[in-house]
Amino acid sequence: MFQSFEVTSTPQFGRDRVGQLRASFDGLGIDAFLVPRADEYNGEYVPACAERLSWLTGFTGSAGIALIAHSQAIIFVDGRYVTQLAEQVDGSVFTGGDLVNEPPHVWIPKNGKQGMRLGIDPWLHSGADVRRLEKALAEIGGTLVMLPHNPLDRLWTDRPAEPLGAVVIQNVAQAGMLAKDKIATVAADLAKKNAAAVLIADPSSIAWIFNIRGADVPHTPHPLARAIIHADGKAELFLDKRKTGIEPEAYLAQICVQLPPSSLDERLAAVSKDGGRVMIDPDIASYALADIIRKAGGEVVEGADPAKLPRAVKNSVELNGSAAAHLQDGAAMVEFLYWLSQEKPGTVTEIAAAEKLEAVRAGVGQNMQNPLKDISFDTISGAGEHAAIMHYRVTVDTNRTINAGELFLIDSGAQYINGTTDITRTVGIGAVSEEQKRFFTLVLKGVIQISTVRFPKGTRGCDLDPLARIALWRAGVDFGHGTGHGVGSYLSVHEGPQRISRISTQELLPGMILSNEPGYYRPGSFGIRIENLIYVREAEDIEGGDMPMLGFETLTFCPIDRTIVIPELLTHDELHWFNDYHARTREALMPLIHDKDVKAWLENATLPLKY
Repeated sequence: MFQSFEVTSTPQFGRDRVGQLRASFDGLGIDAFLVPRADEYNGEYVPACAERLSWLTGFTGSAGIALIAHSQAIIFVDGRYVTQLAEQVDGSVFTGGDLVNEPPHVWIPKNGKQGMRLGIDPWLHSGADVRRLEKALAEIGGTLVMLPHNPLDRLWTDRPAEPLGAVVIQNVAQAGMLAKDKIATVAADLAKKNAAAVLIADPSSIAWIFNIRGADVPHTPHPLARAIIHADGKAELFLDKRKTGIEPEAYLAQICVQLPPSSLDERLAAVSKDGGRVMIDPDIASYALADIIRKAGGEVVEGADPAKLPRAVKNSVELNGSAAAHLQDGAAMVEFLYWLSQEKPGTVTEIAAAEKLEAVRAGVGQNMQNPLKDISFDTISGAGEHAAIMHYRVTVDTNRTINAGELFLIDSGAQYINGTTDITRTVGIGAVSEEQKRFFTLVLKGVIQISTVRFPKGTRGCDLDPLARIALWRAGVDFGHGTGHGVGSYLSVHEGPQRISRISTQELLPGMILSNEPGYYRPGSFGIRIENLIYVREAEDIEGGDMPMLGFETLTFCPIDRTIVIPELLTHDELHWFNDYHARTREALMPLIHDKDVKAWLENATLPLKY
């Protein structure tokens, strides 16, 4: 199984470990130290050896940062993790902070002591992070201290070894473009910017450019590696040879020079000497990397990772692969939903549901000769009041049964060699209240608005985000997360720069894959989210229109629980979309399902709704 379920009992080690860290402050010349939930590659998922925040505090969420001072220990988390934080950390040692509205660089000018010397590990913070912290400290006469080593690594005596996940080739049949052509494109862009080289610091960009995949971190199949691509088209890949077998090494030898990660500092300095201009993405690359360039006499050219946008704009091969992966995943979801419908309410737990879905995905993948490689994130499986926690992660301690009269929300995804999936379905268990049905229908209206919108070129994610919320706003409610995030091609399930949210200014371009996932959450009561993946495409001509438009094509096919929809709340166009979506779902998935009982369930689950 790809997902484990933790015990969330309050740790007893927090006070001792924080005490040991504080004891190192005087020798380091600092008053406080920042501990981000990050590794040297700044990715969403980190290997076990980089789980410093968890080791120090007991908090295992995927986003957070601790500020440890002599008299305070604050863990900043977002709204997803407030409950989890309270369950996992020692409240007599740590207090909670607001990662969204008052992160450390906002908290420090208001609350930090005058002259604070704040220590950081420069490998764990980007250049953009450092600028924000320096500005914050300047307001209180403080100083940011770049430490020569991370003090936690000397305290963490049983720290796991660095990962050595096997690297595999992502064949052009899935990638759609040769690695040598991607490298050439990056190099040509460098010439336009008058830069000698670019440092690629994002492992997902490494995977995409070189057409390889890895297994160093959970759920995201990229290898932890960096690369330098030169303006003349030469490429150096800093990837441990213990991760590459004979075939991957032979493949890489044709397109780049493979070097040990330990040689990166030396090679980066060599490129930078005598005023060499090296491009680097300040939002991704560790500050330490930019520091190497400057100390070697080079010039840092700040710019977006040159693979970020091309990686987001999928080619036709990637889109076709994603569509195939979603059909396979849809068949697995149907089998799972059928199974759930046959179980007696009160007999299935949240963990059992998550485990069953993973097992079904694995079985369907075997049957279709496209094996499940991994889940794309830890499954969110929440019933009743747990579904109201937007990013609830069930643990052994919080696990409960799924009971009659409740809504059950399951948000999950899978990694297949031809695509990454992410789907949320909320289902009624037995008879649910009219109030829950009403809000479910309002959320559905938001899904339909995004699915059917047409928009001109130049439209950004922030321009479309309100469409998903209008029906909820009219009811006096909203949801506290973005409407959609970007999704990779057998890569990260959370990919930028494309998003549908209030803060997304990235133009939406044909080929971008996004999620479409409005929701509604009533704390302590119930939660609702419906999620399909969609991609941007050229839209058909609109009669009477005078300009080309873009729209979305839906990738995800799986029934939406028709038994908890109130048809009278839908317009005729919305009802038509709903029935058409179910007809397309039935047509697409029925050939992939062989069990007659599951077929019958799918037939019934996709019957048209009527007023």
